[in-house]
Amino acid sequence: MTSFAPSELGPRIGSGLLSFPVTHFTADDHSFDEGAYRDHIGRLAEYEVGGLFAAGGTGEFFSLTGAEVERVVTAAVQSAPEGTPILAPAGYGTRTAIEYAQAAERAGADGILLFPPYLTEAGQDGLAEHVEAVCRATSLGVIVYSRANAVYTAPTLARVAERCPNLIGYKDGVGDIDAMTRIYTRLGDRLTYIGGLPTAEMFALPYLELGVTTYSSAIFNFLPEFALDFYGAVRERRHDAVFKMLDDFVLPYTEIRNRRPGYAVSIVKAGMTAVGHSAGPVRPPLTDLTAEELAALGALIDGLRTATA
Repeated sequence: MTSFAPSELGPRIGSGLLSFPVTHFTADDHSFDEGAYRDHIGRLAEYEVGGLFAAGGTGEFFSLTGAEVERVVTAAVQSAPEGTPILAPAGYGTRTAIEYAQAAERAGADGILLFPPYLTEAGQDGLAEHVEAVCRATSLGVIVYSRANAVYTAPTLARVAERCPNLIGYKDGVGDIDAMTRIYTRLGDRLTYIGGLPTAEMFALPYLELGVTTYSSAIFNFLPEFALDFYGAVRERRHDAVFKMLDDFVLPYTEIRNRRPGYAVSIVKAGMTAVGHSAGPVRPPLTDLTAEELAALGALIDGLRTATA
């Protein structure tokens, strides 16, 4: 049973840092390592967060079967302490997305992150109908993820928000300042706005001025204290502190991330290995960091820890 009505979930998520936990796989056959995953959720939930998104992009939603997604979400719901919002993924075609949303309700999730439809492009009318159908099929709060082939305009979001009270949020994975300005100007506080670009810390400070009060931190998986310190500096507009943390860790981290496609996920699992909490390998078509890259990331983390000790 969900702990948050849609009207409660939006403000709750917007009040703190969000994280997308990795999904743990075994080293031998890449099957879901539920025990290790439950331990990880328990560790993350010890910190003050706005919410955890189980089986999201960083959690390799795209590589999981429907049954596995439900297992992952159920494990997250059962492992997180009461009061920590757990959001589940939905995606692909409209009917499949509805099935994912309904599975999330069965698992006890508090909300839905609606990923773009698979492969095909669509116009704004079709995207609106897609989101409306998912919203009508669930009592949970729904957040749309705007990226790739599902980039929502301000008029489309306004139309869906008017028709669907349980549309509670907009996650931006595009980085279009003009579009974000138009969306926030038109909808204001009707939605909660989430920064969703890879390594969202890079965009957190400028996006704060556009009403984006929170973002999804993948770094939180393996450096939760640093991620929370960074978020705090952003919310308090301590620009010097933000730029120092960017220079000390985030920028060199993104240099490793940018070496190969898909490393935005792979580097997070590498970070888990570097801090002694291995989450196993990524599933194909993603590839793990090389031994040399893992060593470079480990050295970067060690340097950060030494500097802040």
